[in-house]
Amino acid sequence: MSTTANSAIPSKQVSPESSPSEKIILGVDPGTQVAGYGIISVAGGNMTMIQYGVVQLSKYSTYQLKLQKLYETILRLIDEYHPDEMAIEDPFFGKNVQAMLKLGRAQGVVMAAALSRNIPIVEYAPRRIKQSVTGNGNATKDQVAHMVGHLLNQQLDPQFFDATDALAIAVCHHFHANALPLVSNKKTKKGAWGAFVSENSNRVL
Repeated sequence: MSTTANSAIPSKQVSPESSPSEKIILGVDPGTQVAGYGIISVAGGNMTMIQYGVVQLSKYSTYQLKLQKLYETILRLIDEYHPDEMAIEDPFFGKNVQAMLKLGRAQGVVMAAALSRNIPIVEYAPRRIKQSVTGNGNATKDQVAHMVGHLLNQQLDPQFFDATDALAIAVCHHFHANALPLVSNKKTKKGAWGAFVSENSNRVL
């Protein structure tokens, strides 16, 4: 493992440039101490792992610096591997409100990095990811890692569950390829907020 903000786990490498028939998916498991990422390519229905790893954030002294390093690392991964789409795990709802808020902010900076490069984003609930990959919505992290390794024909390091979870998110997105992205060129009908903006453009910054 390297000692930089981004700690890449050795993996099979393919060219980061995708062919017209190939789709590259970046999966991200956001976190405030450790975040995981996994990148796969899909061609002809076949999945190939490009890279997976973790972003070590616990060593940074302030929460703001952690968010900055997470944003910079995800942006660097996007610029290096040129993903066509990003899949990200939805924050789970827990009793610790402060922890949820921090996790939501981490997710936000990851999404901001993708949006800055016009990358479509799709969010998946943890249970749906597990169900898609293993057939069991209550699967353990070890079971998820094992099945992801089987699907990608890779021997994955079971110690880095944040990274294998991120690969699972990317695989889940491939299985749900028709999901509606958050970023789309399709025009939608204006709702109440859209009508308000149209009628009160001088009041909205």
